[in-house]
Amino acid sequence: MGDTDESRKCNRTAFVTVGTTSFDTLVRAVDSQEVKEELSKRGYTHLLIQMGRGSYIPQKSTGEDGSLTVDCFTFSSSIAENLRSASLVISHAGSGSIFETLRLGKPLIVVVNEDLMDNHQSELAEELADRTHLFCARPQTLYQVIAAMSLESLIPYPPGAASPVAKRINRFLGFPDD
Repeated sequence: MGDTDESRKCNRTAFVTVGTTSFDTLVRAVDSQEVKEELSKRGYTHLLIQMGRGSYIPQKSTGEDGSLTVDCFTFSSSIAENLRSASLVISHAGSGSIFETLRLGKPLIVVVNEDLMDNHQSELAEELADRTHLFCARPQTLYQVIAAMSLESLIPYPPGAASPVAKRINRFLGFPDD
């Protein structure tokens, strides 16, 4: 209602997704005052957190005092619109979330959940970070990654180029080459 074309243009949303998992350490990290202040300094106006099965509830804020507007939800039938409207995506290391965000051409910070056993997802995140398609962080390094990131340094991920990455992961996991 009070959302004019001008105010929509000025809204820059950082969207956080943990998928269907519980990743409270990521939600806590992004809810920290230092991360919220850094996002605000970088021109983000909204922080939307999809917190999955986690038990930690982020501090909501209307942003009326000039701070970041913060909202959260557990699940949605689709986060496609959240991804499309985001100016920055901060995601768990699930391959679906990673490739959907890269396909949309959105800047992406992938946060690896080190609490997972046999965490093969970190291999994908680290490989794509090495290729400068995204930034890779751990919950405890998220602030530093946001503070140091240069979105201009990211190289767009070419559509249909998942095969080389998938082959490398398969080799790492011991599967034969096709």
